[in-house]
Amino acid sequence: MSDGSAIEWTDATWNPVRGCEKISPGCKHCYAETFAERWRGLPDHPYGQGFDLRLVPEKIDEPLRWRKPRRIFVNSMSDLFQVGVPEPFIRRVFQAMNAAHWHTYQVLTKRADRMRALTRAMPRALVDQPQIWLGVSVEDRKYGLPRIDQLRETPAALRFLSVEPLLEDLGTLDLSGIGWVIVGGESGPGARPMEEAWVRSILDQCRSARVPFFFKQWGGVQKSKRGRLLGGKTYDEMPRRPASPTTRASRSAAVSVHLSVLGST
Repeated sequence: MSDGSAIEWTDATWNPVRGCEKISPGCKHCYAETFAERWRGLPDHPYGQGFDLRLVPEKIDEPLRWRKPRRIFVNSMSDLFQVGVPEPFIRRVFQAMNAAHWHTYQVLTKRADRMRALTRAMPRALVDQPQIWLGVSVEDRKYGLPRIDQLRETPAALRFLSVEPLLEDLGTLDLSGIGWVIVGGESGPGARPMEEAWVRSILDQCRSARVPFFFKQWGGVQKSKRGRLLGGKTYDEMPRRPASPTTRASRSAAVSVHLSVLGST
């Protein structure tokens, strides 16, 4: 887990899974792959295996050690719902998110069909919790838009869209059942351009549907130069969730319950 993140819409990252495979145009310039492959072959480095899929079970319980509530991006360096991640392992991740309930978990996937199937098969109380936000990436019409319908059929207290990298005009969106939309352009070498009209269309639709809108960045080869102002304004809107106060005693109790559940599985 990394406390503090350069990703504007989260506070920390948690990676019980590492590595992934490309499945759609949004994966072309994957920042996680670029980072991980720098370390391939380096002994004892967390990414010594590059971007190959790897389960890291020793990381699952880490949120329980964090006292201060945080927004946590789950698997910023992977995708929890890729085929190579076994269902029991995914269930353990959800159990940890339930145990450390004082955080907010942002779970993002491009495998919306598998997320829908597996969460429907889990106990509803394990999945449909206010601290667990489930989202899908939406980069274009062909691959991204179908994920929104699959997300809508997924049990979740809050569903969100990460429209990044936005590669084309998405047209009219059905935002029913969606509680948050993030929009951003691609960054880094070879970044594909994003047009302002595409972003404004999504903003207008979010306003009409009363959905919080977060504009992450314009992107580009040097994203800092283009910044993240849209029409001279910064959009940092986020959903609200009820506060979940916690004390040392309640955290200890959560750890005990979580360990007993793991021991019985």
